[in-house]
Order: sequence, then C-alpha cells, then structure tokens
Amino acid sequence: MEAVTINFKPVIDLSDEQFYQLCIANPDIRFERNVTGELIIMPPVGGETGNRNGRIIQQLFNWSGTNNRGIAFDSSTGFKLPNGAERSPDASWIKIERWHGLTPDQRRKFLPLAPDFVIELLPLSNNLKYLHKKMVEYQENGVRLGFLVNFTSRQVEIYRSGQPVEILNNPSSLSGEDILPGFILNLEVI
Repeated sequence: MEAVTINFKPVIDLSDEQFYQLCIANPDIRFERNVTGELIIMPPVGGETGNRNGRIIQQLFNWSGTNNRGIAFDSSTGFKLPNGAERSPDASWIKIERWHGLTPDQRRKFLPLAPDFVIELLPLSNNLKYLHKKMVEYQENGVRLGFLVNFTSRQVEIYRSGQPVEILNNPSSLSGEDILPGFILNLEVI
C-alpha cells in the first residue's frame, strides 16, 4: 500500500496546533503534511522493513549515546520544516546546540526545524518517486546529510547539502561524514 494524500483545504485549513491534536488523537495513524497543507497518511510497513528500520535506529541511538554531540529520533518524531511541511523521517538526528535552542514546549511538539541528518527506507509498499521528492525537500530545507536506503535494489542514495545525489551500489556501510563524526551505519547486519 502506498501513502495516501488527502486535500482538506477546500473544507478546513488546519492550524499547526489542530494538526498536532489530530495526530495525538489518532496515535495508530502516521500522518505527515506537505508544503501545501495536504494530509499524507503513511501506511504501516511490513515486518522486514520494520526490523530493518529498528536496526538502523538502534545503531544511530547507540552512536548518539556514546557522545554528547546531538539527539537521535525514531520514525514517530515530527519535524516542522522551514517550508511549512511536517515530516517524520524513519530515523533522524540534530546537533545538541540546536536541541538546547528549543523551548520546553517546542521539544514536546513537532520540532520546528529540519534535522541535520535523516534516513529514509524504501519499503516494498512505497513509491521511490515519492521518497525522492521527500529527500529533495529535506535537502532544500536544511538537512545536511540524508540516506535513502533501498534494500530491494541494494542501493543507497546520499543527499548532501548543496551537492548532487550520490548513488552507491551494494555498500556494506555508510559514514556519517563530518555531520555525524565517527558514526558508521553497518548495512551488513541489516
């Protein structure tokens, strides 16, 4: 099943608070909102993708826990991007200084910033074209490094700020480069 996009704009223009409350009232549904305000309902993923995502998050959290450079987030975390879209990457990370710059209220709701780093997985049920657009949106909104992992084709697309996309075929690991110094994502265990 692919993500479903619904345009409620002709009927109601949800405020940020209303969108947040909609998400809280429906915890079993994963919502995102694009730059035009359309709601995107993300379907649940299958077991293989869920397991792979968990292993990726585990590696990111383990690395993040060994230093005080930043904060890691799972796929349930919402980010309000500078363009107004609300997105939830499969895994993400922000520098600690940016976290400390948020108020307690901002920390409790969708974070009003773009992460420094994101990972998106292509599940069997999703559309690669949709995820390409999402990764470009992240890049255009300040994400400094992003990985789009496609286990079916065994390819990884690397999105870097101000650079063209790099495609790697069958990599065994990925480096966090200078954005996440010392972070190595081991793809062989996934």
